[in-house]
Amino acid sequence: MPTLPDTTSQARPDWRPRRLLVTRASMAFAHGRAIAERAAAQGVEVVLLPGDRLALDLPDDPRRAYASAKATLAVVVAPPSKRRLQPIAPSADWRVDLAEGCPAHCGYCYLAGSLKGPPITRVYANLDEILDGLPAYLGEGSVTSRNRDRMGEGTTFEASCYTDPLALEPITGALSATIAWFGRWDAPVQLRFTTKFAGVEPLLILDHQRRTRMRASINPRAFARFEGGTDPVAARLAALAEMATAGYPVGLTIAPIIAAEGWRDAYGALLADAASALAAVPGIDLTIELITHRFTAGSKAVLDSWYPGSSLDMGTANRTTKRTKFGTEKQVYDAATMRSLRDFFAERIAVLLPQARVLYWT
Repeated sequence: MPTLPDTTSQARPDWRPRRLLVTRASMAFAHGRAIAERAAAQGVEVVLLPGDRLALDLPDDPRRAYASAKATLAVVVAPPSKRRLQPIAPSADWRVDLAEGCPAHCGYCYLAGSLKGPPITRVYANLDEILDGLPAYLGEGSVTSRNRDRMGEGTTFEASCYTDPLALEPITGALSATIAWFGRWDAPVQLRFTTKFAGVEPLLILDHQRRTRMRASINPRAFARFEGGTDPVAARLAALAEMATAGYPVGLTIAPIIAAEGWRDAYGALLADAASALAAVPGIDLTIELITHRFTAGSKAVLDSWYPGSSLDMGTANRTTKRTKFGTEKQVYDAATMRSLRDFFAERIAVLLPQARVLYWT
């Protein structure tokens, strides 16, 4: 099971899976073969499967099965259904998946209950096919393409809905390839990704043409115990400053905002740390996204099985039930708690990060 994350400003070593499963169809793609070669060069056990079915061979014990799945990376082919983009409000016009799953161990994981089966990470071998399908969506969408306040961002494509692409970059190279592809796409577009990791070095030298926005997903140190296996927040902020200095538009994703005891002091200190880390970047293009903690009955059940004994509050106090557009129910903070949180962030951001543009609150 995961250990507590480091609390210094130093980034962790790059994540490396214990084994890489490669489906037969994946080897027909240059990107799939490159992932297998890169993994082998890093000492990862590479298993070439005889077919396209993932043979997981997980232990019977649920906790050991979880640990084994989290240490496994699979290379698969994204079928046409996966390449048909879906809207991803309020973040972006469209969701573009380079992978599904994440190697981190976050106690509030948004993927819990969304992705079926053991929590292995799947990366797509047919990256070129995925990217070649994007121009059909140019000018479409309703989040930024036709939104008066965000139209300047162009048609936006979110790459971190179901994964953290920077965490996988040392093995896959998919994020660098995608950023470079957007840099060559001479159109009003923006690739977006958010991350809890800090290994941005390969991205700093890319010809991005300011068509990619990196956001650091951050939370106070008081809640770091819920973000196992990730880089310290100070390292994430330092990486964000490096990206901004390299000309990238950047952002802060403050998520999930947790209304636990002491939250005002905790988030006040977090915003002050962010302001300090970014203060030296001239002309920074900075956005902020504010996402409060929420969960469904299904995600709670999965998280309770992954992290038994977690101190993350998923009770009913200060909560209300909200029905989603898909007809499911989720637990969100009640109106009074939401109002207190929103007022606090509006006031503190105006003081500490007045140059930032808040994209949304949810």
